[in-house]
Amino acid sequence: MRKLVGFLLGTVAGACLTLLVASPQGAHLFAVANAAAHSDSSNTYSQLNLFGEVFEKVKTDYVEKPEDSKLVEGAINGMISSLDPHSRYMNEKGWAEMQETTHGEFGGLGIEVTMEDGFVKVVAPIDDTPASRAGIMSGDVITSIDDDQIQGMTLDQAVNKMKGAPNSSIRLKIVRKDADKPIEVSITREIIRVRPVRYHVDGGDIGYIRITSFNEQTTEGLRKAIGDVQKQVPQDKLAGYVVDLRNNPGGLLDQAVSVTATLMQRGEVVSTRGRNPEETQRFTAHGGDMTKGKPLVVLINGGSASASEIVAGALHDHKRATLIGTRSFGKGSVQTIIPLGTGNGALALTTARYFTPSGHSIQALGIKPDIEVLQDVPDEFKTRSEIKGEASMRGHLSAEGAEQTGSQSYVPPDEKNDKALAAAFNQLRGVTVNADAKNADTKAAQKRPVPN
Repeated sequence: MRKLVGFLLGTVAGACLTLLVASPQGAHLFAVANAAAHSDSSNTYSQLNLFGEVFEKVKTDYVEKPEDSKLVEGAINGMISSLDPHSRYMNEKGWAEMQETTHGEFGGLGIEVTMEDGFVKVVAPIDDTPASRAGIMSGDVITSIDDDQIQGMTLDQAVNKMKGAPNSSIRLKIVRKDADKPIEVSITREIIRVRPVRYHVDGGDIGYIRITSFNEQTTEGLRKAIGDVQKQVPQDKLAGYVVDLRNNPGGLLDQAVSVTATLMQRGEVVSTRGRNPEETQRFTAHGGDMTKGKPLVVLINGGSASASEIVAGALHDHKRATLIGTRSFGKGSVQTIIPLGTGNGALALTTARYFTPSGHSIQALGIKPDIEVLQDVPDEFKTRSEIKGEASMRGHLSAEGAEQTGSQSYVPPDEKNDKALAAAFNQLRGVTVNADAKNADTKAAQKRPVPN
């Protein structure tokens, strides 16, 4: 596909040059263009020569003999990391581990992380894992692992260091905003079997479905959840479904599309737009709504990113769901995985941006809920209940418009204290909260009927 696109682009460029040469000033313009091309090429070769010279100097003069493979890998990592926060090179081991993660089973702690300012930042802990049980939350910054400083490591190196044999222990040093001193946490590793979908019936009339990640098992888990809810609740008694995407960091694009297709009849789910207009792709849902048109409420917050934002944006734009919570993370870029051959690992390269069906860019903007509901955050969590979002990440792709910061990501562990969830249940049962109130209360005095 890429070879075909390259050929077509070459053909178009040739046609343009022919037209320019045929014009009265064509020969001059052709000469200018040709000189510019030679200049760019010459400058690139000059930089590559500089790299070669530095490489040789390091090999011959460094105080200890370095490994050539490590030098080359370090150079590749430096080049890729200079692009944006999400592009990265994975060596053979890192590539194998990423494949394990997308399959839904791997060894480690159970946290989704990103690299920010040289440190590892927690996007979200995975439910019912050692990390979540140890109290690690979105926004925590990990500065050292077993007394080894993370600064200077790549994201893959840090992640590999956190993985290990089951029952082995690991010590993390964590920095929290406004905390007096770093916090040290000791965690015992486990085999992480990511169960991406959990569900139950609330009050005998609402199906609550939480999606924690988008791996290869997500759509199957969602379909099972809906089927089980429908077995438990007669169709005439079923008020609707709550789909909870809070603190879901994303995952596979095809799973985001198939999850959306399970929740609505048909229509565009998302489009991806790359550098060249002809590389635009559109992904659509078709095949039927498994919920049989029952009302949907989708919960999002500052930790809802990437695939979560695709699902929320599509359901919202098609008026299939009401969004409740806080603004999402704003990670609206596509990373294409490019295997580099046996033994060479793979490249995760940012190749496009995501757009919702209405043409809304997610990048550094996020998805805004229809009803904003802020949680009551306990004092001990107030310094880490906010996520700044994609817009705060160094080197991020710019937004198409005024960038938006992130938002609250705290989710109370006890459902009875979860104001956003209560608002969702009320919405489906025929009452709702004041959408203009930033601290929405679910007390009966503030409920009002929903027009039918």
